[in-house]
Amino acid sequence: MGKMAKWRRHTVEFKRQVVERMKTCENIGALARELKLERKLLYTWKYQFEGRPEAKHANLGITAEDRKEKQHREEIAKLKSALADQTLEIDFFKSALLKVKEGRPPNSETGASASTRSSSRGRKNNAT
Repeated sequence: MGKMAKWRRHTVEFKRQVVERMKTCENIGALARELKLERKLLYTWKYQFEGRPEAKHANLGITAEDRKEKQHREEIAKLKSALADQTLEIDFFKSALLKVKEGRPPNSETGASASTRSSSRGRKNNAT
């Protein structure tokens, strides 16, 4: 079995310095060995700073304020969509209620009989 490497956290500034060194470096593999990092990790950081991160990786090319603003814009879009759905639902139920009301005969007298017949459920049959 191979030796498991320990996880290390690197600051954004360190990552930025590594990406800057990559721009002038002729051998990225040698740079990775010098820093004791995986070559792929260097490219991951490079793509993050370029604003085109791989799936499940942070976009380091934008500031924290920009990320927060983007998050707020996405939340606003979700809320607007939910509001539109609620509005459609309310409109549907309003029109359904109007149709039900239109189908009933007018009931202007107090104490008038119901517009539907009562069910015979629960009554005993007296014909036997």
